[in-house]
Amino acid sequence: MGKAAISTVNLSEVIAKLADAGIPEEDIRQILSNLNLEVIDFNEEQALKAGMLRPNTKSIGLSFGDRACLALGIILNQPVLTTDRLWGSINVGVEVRVVR
Repeated sequence: MGKAAISTVNLSEVIAKLADAGIPEEDIRQILSNLNLEVIDFNEEQALKAGMLRPNTKSIGLSFGDRACLALGIILNQPVLTTDRLWGSINVGVEVRVVR
């Protein structure tokens, strides 16, 4: 896999999951550093895209974080990776790859 990007919204979700698992902050910082992700601040353009995705994704229950991820993929014109099989059924203008 090449260089991967993540929005600050989704980064916060990753950190929360790791913290919920009892992983100390210093270890979380090291894990994130090792991933070498390009962290992209959530901005007005992403907010608009994420908000506009709601009508087409509400019926399958996508969260704000899900839509933030899709919005970033649309803006970067890059595929979005997920483990959520429901995403495989959506058509929102970005390639979705279900990885498990």
